[in-house]
Amino acid sequence: MHKTLVTGGAGFIGSNLIEYLLQHTSDHIYNLDKLTYAADLDFAHGFKHDRLTFIKGDICDAAFIKELFEKHQFDKVYHLAAESHVDNSIENPQVFVETNVNGTFNLLHAAYQLWMDQPHILKPKYHTTLPRFLHISTDEVYGSLQDDGFFTETTPYAPSSPYSASKAASDHLVMSYVHTYGFPAVITNCSNNYGPRQHDEKLIPVVIRKALSGVSIPIYGDGKNVRDWLYVTDHCQALYTVLENAAIGENYNVGGKNEIKNIDIAHQICTMLDQLQPRDDGQPYASQITYVKDRPGHDYRYAIDPSKIEEELNWQPQETFASGIKKTVAWYLKKYNS
Repeated sequence: MHKTLVTGGAGFIGSNLIEYLLQHTSDHIYNLDKLTYAADLDFAHGFKHDRLTFIKGDICDAAFIKELFEKHQFDKVYHLAAESHVDNSIENPQVFVETNVNGTFNLLHAAYQLWMDQPHILKPKYHTTLPRFLHISTDEVYGSLQDDGFFTETTPYAPSSPYSASKAASDHLVMSYVHTYGFPAVITNCSNNYGPRQHDEKLIPVVIRKALSGVSIPIYGDGKNVRDWLYVTDHCQALYTVLENAAIGENYNVGGKNEIKNIDIAHQICTMLDQLQPRDDGQPYASQITYVKDRPGHDYRYAIDPSKIEEELNWQPQETFASGIKKTVAWYLKKYNS
């Protein structure tokens, strides 16, 4: 039985990934999470499975991470633990460097020491299990697009926020271990995820929560910033596919082919809520939309070309935005009405 570590497994993508792995593998899953404000405590403490072990800990603690790898002998790592909210990175960039860069280094080096005798030489016990380290990153490392073009795996990095800069740095660190040590790592860069368990600070939960609360729904700037939306379960399937099948040192962009302006997202959700849970006064939820001062350095457009993962690994998203947002709104209605 493989021993699979998921860092940040009580977070949005991590918790969905763990459920996916428990359904589709026979691995024993170890959920390592610091339980910051962004964690889903119900998932961390309330979700039980005989192949799931929860470990509270901080990836920034190098001694703890080294001891953890030595104790449990992980042979697969899905590294998702990260500070990820751009607004927070603008207010407090230091913690993003500490977690996203230094924390990634601690995991890389602990795995290297466990799996390898020396550069490019795996320890004999790992010749058959073929360990893998999957570093999950973001399309924000590429910067911003104008109205045309797409991010590909060869797009030059041009991060524009402390968050995206810290993720770019961690990407480069992972690839340095691949090239210097022959370390068995791969990287994915994904577009905006949405779906169940996303933290309340993110756009889609914000729109739903503010609408139901009867307060202003804040939209940055003119609302015309474009994002490519990927349903979280499709992302989890892509992560599993990459870790199991990708060659060492490969990187794959994972996108949903759903480019939508932020303001259009807000209007779509408001229209759905008008039908599912109308306001008592009969007014449309869209009347609550309010434009607020734009975020500093706000990237205009992200758009991913996922051709490489589609062609090489035969991955395709299963959800359209119409089907995914329907499931998402239903989940949040249940959460906010409970």
